[in-house]
Amino acid sequence: MVSLIRNVLNKIRWHKGLDPKDYEVYIVHRGAPGDVKVVPASHITQVLSGGFKFKDTNGDEKVIPYHRVLLIRNRVSGDVLFSKKDKE
Repeated sequence: MVSLIRNVLNKIRWHKGLDPKDYEVYIVHRGAPGDVKVVPASHITQVLSGGFKFKDTNGDEKVIPYHRVLLIRNRVSGDVLFSKKDKE
């Protein structure tokens, strides 16, 4: 599962035909409505071996481990690239 999430995020970041602004990552975030937060893929600054870094709305960089990723989808088309529900 970790390598799949990592590969999807790297593809979104580096593939010339994809625009990171079109994608969003849903993560477990305690305290957020429904304990879920949406991270625009365009805010991701680095894809790591165990998680990814992104800049939040305050400009602070956060590290999110892959086990907290619930869903990765194209917000324009609605296509789902990864769903944790499908992997359980």
